[in-house]
Amino acid sequence: MELVVSRDELLKGLGHIQGIVEKRNTIPMLANVLLRTESAGLFMIATDLEIEAKEKIVAAITKEGAVTVPAHTLYEIVRKLPSGADIHMIKEKDERLAVSSGKSKFKLGCLPVEEFPVMQGEDLSRTLKIPAADFKLLLDRTKFAMSTEETRYYLNGIYLHAVKVQKTELLRAVATDGHRLAKIEIPAPKGASGMAGIILPRKTVGEVRKMLEEWSDDIEIAASENKIRFSFGDIVITSKLVDGTFPDYERVIPSNNDKDLEVDTKDFAAAVDRVATIVSEKSRAIKISVSAGKAVLSASSQEAGSAVEELDVKYEHEAMEVGFNSRYILDILQQIQGEKTKFVLANASAPAIIMDSNDTAAVYVLMPMRV
Repeated sequence: MELVVSRDELLKGLGHIQGIVEKRNTIPMLANVLLRTESAGLFMIATDLEIEAKEKIVAAITKEGAVTVPAHTLYEIVRKLPSGADIHMIKEKDERLAVSSGKSKFKLGCLPVEEFPVMQGEDLSRTLKIPAADFKLLLDRTKFAMSTEETRYYLNGIYLHAVKVQKTELLRAVATDGHRLAKIEIPAPKGASGMAGIILPRKTVGEVRKMLEEWSDDIEIAASENKIRFSFGDIVITSKLVDGTFPDYERVIPSNNDKDLEVDTKDFAAAVDRVATIVSEKSRAIKISVSAGKAVLSASSQEAGSAVEELDVKYEHEAMEVGFNSRYILDILQQIQGEKTKFVLANASAPAIIMDSNDTAAVYVLMPMRV
């Protein structure tokens, strides 16, 4: 294998796929990236057995072949070379990869190409195209609520499925960790109608989201019961899906809440943040006391003392008090784009519904805390 490639193009490509490679591996091969040259260019593949990223970049190919080298080591070498440089790579007879640019020369140890695990293909019969901005919206408004508990692995991702509401087909994303729930929907893109539920793994969500920073065209998505593939032009991310059943989240969304509390989004978030300064990292609990036209936020801890802040709000029901995790409130408020946020409450022990006052596409549910 022999080629010449632009340092900047190689760095960009390695930056896309190196996030797949875990820095600590019990299987040495999983620390490597597969480099394969063909007439079409240089193909790079990385995998952790659950997710695979493949990218093609332009290169001048002298001799076709393949090699596997440590992904993070190669990335660091390329990163430290000067911008605009060309890099020459050649697989030598001693099965090492010689990498040179100007007066810099490196030799990297390789592992056998035939041992590199390639994700098996299957019939990804469900195909759809979705604008990058729409898919970014689905991920951004829900990913913060994904669980990190390994025992509840079926919550470690975003549940994506099609629904029909009043004869309108929608594509809906849902995430929950048992303490809060995030749900958002968009008009179903072509090909999504009737789509059965799939759970996108947490790591896959993160890698796809990184790609959306640079991609503005439609994303091509193909899925089966077990796998999903995202195509961003010359970059393809293929992932296994979470093998589990997402809970019936509709049962978590209360239907009997009858007390509307409307707040200024930025002012309320700032007040929560200030009052939460006093609470312990463990509990993060604050109390919200509401009465006609007023909300009083308070918190206390034995170590730090207490804090109280009063806000003018829109509230026309009987007075009540409810406690919430301040971090969870702030996470949700960061998703609200409008000037006003609406809380729909029932009582101190019931979950609260939170949404943008002028946008019902996204709905958040937050469990209360005893304060």
